[in-house]
Amino acid sequence: MRNSIITIAAALGLFATTAAYGQDAPVETESQARARALLDGTDDMHKGASSYSKVTMHVKTARWDRTLTMEGWSQGEEHSLTKILSPAKEAGMATLKVEDNIWNYLPKVDRTMKVPAGMMSGSWMGSHFTNDDLVKESRMADDFDFDLTSEPAADGTGEYVIECVAREDAAVVWGKIVVKLRPDEQPTEITYWDEDGELVRTMSFTDYKEADGRMIAGRMKLVPADEPDEFTEIVYDEIDFDVEIPEGTFTIQALKN
Repeated sequence: MRNSIITIAAALGLFATTAAYGQDAPVETESQARARALLDGTDDMHKGASSYSKVTMHVKTARWDRTLTMEGWSQGEEHSLTKILSPAKEAGMATLKVEDNIWNYLPKVDRTMKVPAGMMSGSWMGSHFTNDDLVKESRMADDFDFDLTSEPAADGTGEYVIECVAREDAAVVWGKIVVKLRPDEQPTEITYWDEDGELVRTMSFTDYKEADGRMIAGRMKLVPADEPDEFTEIVYDEIDFDVEIPEGTFTIQALKN
């Protein structure tokens, strides 16, 4: 399964990349070029060549209601390290991503475990994100055919709406994605639909603020369609882009430090 939530990994500081496109891309209409720019801006909102972040993750399910604070480092698409800071009983737990591999460290038993392929669809840290979300990346403008179906009016009312339909050869799990953006081009909502046209989950973006000279959503909330009373919410407490990453950060040993 490819990345089932676009921008989630970036939200956790798990991916940091800049887009690169081939020189032989087909000529696009003005509307298509506009839609591509909006999609790329959404994908790259929380990304840089590298990053450091502190976030608060609130998870509410039928079984628990928990809040974690975490810090994370990322470099390129292939390397990331995330550590839990609180609560105390979970402090020190960490996740390392190197290419398509994930390791978790459990400080209570001083054990490092590689996540096997059969568990990649399992929940990450008890949230609505999966382990697979962390290692698979996708770009909406590259893996979907897209159409700008609505634009803001001249008086500033309304919104951009972009409908994205998965390409036949794209290794993505979603049949359709719909992106909504404010007149200032900041996303407000992304909905994810399966191949049968059923809504699966919704990501909302709020609390915009400036970080290192760019606007980012300070709060992102994921709600599964089949459990509308549940959610996973990520709040940015701090984020810095294009930071210097110490050598040895993305190693098994760094999980324990």
